Amino acid sequence: MSVEQHPQPPVALRASDRDRDDMLVRLHTAFAEGRIDEAELDERIDAVLASRTHDELGTVAADLPSGRVAPPDAGHGPAGRFQVAYKGSVKRAGCWRLPAQFTTVVYKGTGTLDLRAADFEAEATVLRVLAYKSDVEIIVPPGVRVETAGLGVSSEVHGDPRPGAPVVHVRGYAYKGTIEAKDRIRRP
Repeated sequence: MSVEQHPQPPVALRASDRDRDDMLVRLHTAFAEGRIDEAELDERIDAVLASRTHDELGTVAADLPSGRVAPPDAGHGPAGRFQVAYKGSVKRAGCWRLPAQFTTVVYKGTGTLDLRAADFEAEATVLRVLAYKSDVEIIVPPGVRVETAGLGVSSEVHGDPRPGAPVVHVRGYAYKGTIEAKDRIRRP
């Protein structure tokens, strides 16, 4: 009597915390580049955090590029509209031109956007901010109207905006971090 042996299905390789962290950075980058919207980002973050294997992680971003496909000046808009910090810090301050849309992504670090000496390109500016286990501080000049939306986003702006003042729309998502818009720097 012969015993038939059936091939065993391949064992799925388990994903590590680092694998999940790398995928979260990939998703946040895709969000900042406009490839996925905020609802898709939230849904995919949940899927990443629940993933146990590399196969499960792979399906979360199967429709996204694995890295930057083209240099920043090849159809991705003018330079200066996007900044990223990966386990580090980013700061934008002094005299600089603030475009109508600006995106900051900070992963396990800190970020500062100081708009007090910035030259506003438009009357209404949209700041998209993603803070993963990070703190991002946005310092606005006096008299600017600040409107916030998202998760983990707050503002502390004193006084009334002057008539015709620029508007800064802060759209953010902070996971285990903060995004704060204010008109004063707190001294430690």
